[in-house]
Amino acid sequence: MQQTRPPIAVVGVSALFPGSTSADGFWRDILAGTDQITDVPPSHWLIEDYYDPDPGAPDKTYANRGAFLKDVDFDALGWGVPPSIIPATDTSQLLALIVAQKVLDDAARAREVDRSRVSVILGVTSAQELLGTMVSRLQRPVWVKALRDAGLPESEVEDICTRISGEYVPWQESTFPGVLGNVVAGRIANRLDLGGTNCVTDAACASTFSALSMAANELYLGDSDMVITGGVDTMNDIFMYMCFSKTPALSHSGDCRPFSDAADGTMLGEGLGMFALKLLDHAERDGDRIYAVIRGVGSSSDGRAKSVYAPRSSGQANALRRAYVHAGFSASTVELVEAHGTGTKAGDAAEFGGLRMVFDETGRADRQWCALGSVKSQIGHTKSAAGAAGLFKAILALHSKVIPPTIKIERPNPKLAIAQSPFYLNTTARPWVRSSDHPRRAGVSSFGFGGSNFHIALEEYLNPEHRAGRLRTASHEVVVLTGDDLIAQIQAHIDASSAEGYLQRLSYTSLHDADLTAKRRLAFIARDDHDLAQKLRAAASRIAKQPDAAFSTPDGVHYGVGAHDGQVAFLFPGQGSQYVNMGAPLAQLDEIALSAWDDAADLDLGDEPLGLYDVVFPKTAFTDEDQAAQRTRLTATEWAQPAIGAASLATLRALQAMGVEAAAVGGHSYGEVTALHAAGVLSAADLLRVARKRGELMAAAAALPGAMTAVSEPIERVRELVAANNLQVVVANHNHPTQVVLSGPTDAIEAAEAVLKDNGVNARRLRVATAFHSPVVSESSTPFAAALAEVAFETPTVPVYANTSAAPYPADADAMRAQLAEQIANSVRFVEMVEAMYEAGARTFIEVGPNAVLTGLVKRILGDRPHQTIATDRKNAADLKAWAGAVAQLAAAGIPMQPAAMWAGYRVPENPHQRKKPRLAIPLNGSNHGKPYPPKGGAAARPAPNPPRPEPEPRIVHVEVPVEVPVEVPVEVRGASGVGATATGTGT
Repeated sequence: MQQTRPPIAVVGVSALFPGSTSADGFWRDILAGTDQITDVPPSHWLIEDYYDPDPGAPDKTYANRGAFLKDVDFDALGWGVPPSIIPATDTSQLLALIVAQKVLDDAARAREVDRSRVSVILGVTSAQELLGTMVSRLQRPVWVKALRDAGLPESEVEDICTRISGEYVPWQESTFPGVLGNVVAGRIANRLDLGGTNCVTDAACASTFSALSMAANELYLGDSDMVITGGVDTMNDIFMYMCFSKTPALSHSGDCRPFSDAADGTMLGEGLGMFALKLLDHAERDGDRIYAVIRGVGSSSDGRAKSVYAPRSSGQANALRRAYVHAGFSASTVELVEAHGTGTKAGDAAEFGGLRMVFDETGRADRQWCALGSVKSQIGHTKSAAGAAGLFKAILALHSKVIPPTIKIERPNPKLAIAQSPFYLNTTARPWVRSSDHPRRAGVSSFGFGGSNFHIALEEYLNPEHRAGRLRTASHEVVVLTGDDLIAQIQAHIDASSAEGYLQRLSYTSLHDADLTAKRRLAFIARDDHDLAQKLRAAASRIAKQPDAAFSTPDGVHYGVGAHDGQVAFLFPGQGSQYVNMGAPLAQLDEIALSAWDDAADLDLGDEPLGLYDVVFPKTAFTDEDQAAQRTRLTATEWAQPAIGAASLATLRALQAMGVEAAAVGGHSYGEVTALHAAGVLSAADLLRVARKRGELMAAAAALPGAMTAVSEPIERVRELVAANNLQVVVANHNHPTQVVLSGPTDAIEAAEAVLKDNGVNARRLRVATAFHSPVVSESSTPFAAALAEVAFETPTVPVYANTSAAPYPADADAMRAQLAEQIANSVRFVEMVEAMYEAGARTFIEVGPNAVLTGLVKRILGDRPHQTIATDRKNAADLKAWAGAVAQLAAAGIPMQPAAMWAGYRVPENPHQRKKPRLAIPLNGSNHGKPYPPKGGAAARPAPNPPRPEPEPRIVHVEVPVEVPVEVPVEVRGASGVGATATGTGT
C-alpha cells in the first residue's frame, strides 16, 4: 500500500492528567496501572448537595466518583496574568498555558523556532465551566420572582437576592474572554508569541482528533511549520455530571471498565494533553527529536441513525479504513489499538464491532494479534481531552516499545467473543517484541456525540539519530557515590533530596560521575525521593562508625572499600529457572535487553503458531486454568530452553553494554549452551537454534520411561548407598554439598527411593518428563551431534567450564561439538565446576538470567570462603529491584564498568533545583479558582437561626499595569488630585 499523505513527526509531548503533573509521571502511572478514580473532591462539588443513588432523582447525579487533577502552581506574574482576573478566567485557559509551554520546550530543546510559523489548534468543547457560573449570576429575576411568589416582603427579597448574587464571581472586563473556549488557544498564542493559526475545534469527545485533523492539514498545505495540538478539558463540575447522568452514561458502580463483563458505564475525568507536530522530512532536516510518526488520519460521520448520539459500528469503521489507506499500511500489521473505550456497554460493543469489521477485512487468519485497551480505565473519560490521553499512551507505547495495560478487567465481555477476534485485552505492561519485517504500529480511536468519528494510524520512529529520549519509568533507580568525602557528599544530597524528582537526577549524575576505582564506594537502590533520603541517612550513620568496613543490607545498600579482589565469572541457569514474564521489567527498561527478544522473533523456532514471545510474555489469562496452561507451555523443554536462552541473552547484553566482562563462564545443564555464546563460540541466533533443537530432542526423549529424585545428602553418602545396593541409577546433578539428583529408569528410581528411606535419607521425586542426564536419554546425543555439525563453533574468548568435565572446554570446534552433544546424557558436576572456577581465581559469580537458583547453590558450595554472588533476577520479579540491586552490588564491589549505560536512550532528567520558582504561585486544579460553589459547608450545612449578614461585596477597582499584581499587594492608583489610593487583588 502507498501512503497517500506525508508522514507527520511528533516532536514534543506534554501532559497534565489525574495523578501526575508531568508527562513522565503520567506515563509512569499508565505503565503501573494506577487507578486515579476517586470520590469527588469538595473543590469541585459537594456530594451531599448533588448525589442521589436514584438515577431518576431530579437535579441529582447518581455518580459520586471521577478522576481529578492535582494542584499545579500557576506563576501568575511570570505569565503576565493579573491575579485579580484569575477568578474571572476559566482554569482551562490557565492550565493550558503551562502544558503548552512544556510541549514547546520539549519540541524546541533550546533551539530557536520561527514562532511566526507555529500554530495552536486544540480540541476544546465550547462550553467552559466559568460560563455556567456567570449565567447563574444572571438569574436574579428568577430568584426575585420565586421569592415574591413565596410571599416574602420586598425588603427580604432584595436582601436574599443580594446574598445569593454575592456568592458568584462578579462580572468584570476579563470575564468575556475568560468564559470562551477559543481563548484557550488564543491565550497560548498570545503569551508564547506564536503567529500561526490559533483556534479550537469542538467534536464533543472527539475534539482532540478533530483538532489534530485540522493541524495535519495545516502541515500538509505548508501553512504552518509546526502545530501545537491536543485537547483540554477541565469540566468536571456538577453540570457535566448532570449531563452524563441524565443521558444516562455514568457507571452505577463508580468505575470505568472498558470491554469488561462488569462494564456498566463511564466515569468522568479531566486533563490536558498536547503534542508538537511537524512534517517528518522537515523534522529530520531541522534536527528535531522524534517520538513517533503519524501515518494516517481518518475521519467519518455516522450518517442517518436512530439517535444523534447512538454510536454506529459502520460509521466508525469508515474512519479506520480511511486512516489506514492514508497510512499506506494494513491494519493486519497493527499490534496495539488504544480504543475510545468508554466502558458503556452500547459504546464498547459498537466500537468493537467497527474495529472487527476493519481488522477482519485484512484477511489475516490468526486470532488475537492486536492488544486492545483504553486509558479511561485509569483516568476516566476526559471528554474533549480523551483523544489526547489515548494518543499520548499510544505514542509513548511505540516510543518505549511497551504494550501498556488496561486495568479493571477481570473477565472480558463474553458478548464480544474476543477470543475469536483479532484482539486481546492486555491488563499488565509487557515488552513490545517485534520482528524486523515492519515497525511497531498502533491505532487510536476517538468518537463524539453527533457521530463524529476519528482514527489515527501511528508508527514507531526507527532512526536513532533523531529519536527523542525515552521517558523514565524505572521502578528503582541506582545511586553510586564514590570518594573519600562520602559523608560530606551524603549530607549534601540529604539536604537536597526534598526537591521532587531529585532521585532521578541524582541517579543520572552519580552514575555518570562515579569513579569505581576510588577506595570507598557507596551504591544503593531507591524507589522514590523519600526512600532515597532514608537510605542516605542510614548509610551515613553506618559509614561514620566504621568507614573501612564493607557491608550490604537486605534493602539494597552496598558499601565497598578497597580494590576489587579476584576475577568475575558468569553463570547461566538451566531448565527449571523459567517463569512466565521472566525478564519483562528489564526488557521494558533497556532497549539493548529488548533486542535479544526482537532477534528471537526473527527466528523460526518451531512449527507452532506461537512464537517465543507469546510463550514467555503471554496474553492476559483470565482464568486459573488458562494461567496454568501458560506455565505448562513454558515448562515444555522445546520452549523452556530457548526461552531461558533469550532471557539470559537479554541480561548478558545489558551487562555487556555497561562494560561488565567475565574472565570465565559456565552454566548449569542447558545453561552451558548460553555460556558458549557468552564466550563467543556460538552466535546469538545459533544459541537459540541450538536451544530449540536440544529442547525438541529432550522432549522426544521424554517418551522413554524414566524419573529423577532429589536427595538431601552428601554425594559420598549417596554413592555409597547406590553402590552397596547395586541400584541402576546415576548421579545426574551434584548441585551443592548436600543436594544430589539421581536419575534412571522409573522402576530403578523407585527402588532407590525405598533404599534411601530405609537408611533414613530424604528423597523427593522431581516433576520431570524422564531421566535426563542419564543413559536413558543417551540416544538423544546422536541426533544432537548431527545438528551441531551444521553450526559454526568459534574459538572461546574466555574459558568455558563444562558440566561433564568440571574443566574448560577444548578449543577445537569438533571436540566442543562432541562434548556438548554428550552433555545431555552425562552428569552435571556443578559443585566440582564451581570449585574449579574458584581455584582458577573467580571470586565474583554473577548469575546471568532468570531466577536466582545458581546464586544459592554457589553460596552453599563456597560457604565462608571469600566470594561474592550476584543475582540479576528473582523468580516472578515484577519490577527492577533485582536488576538494579545487581548493578549496585557490582559498583560497590569496584568491578570495572560504566553504570551510566543504564540511562542510555533516556532524556536527561531535569535538575529540580534549577526550576524557575514562581514569583507568585497560585495553586490551580480542574476547578475554577475563586468560584463560589461549593460555598463553605454547602447546602448540607444548616445555618443557625438569624445567621450574620455577609460582608457587602467589595468594590472592584480595575488597574492597568504592565506586569501582574500579586495577591494582597497594594497597587498605587493615581486620582485626578494626585493623591495615592490603593487597590487590592484578592485572587478570590
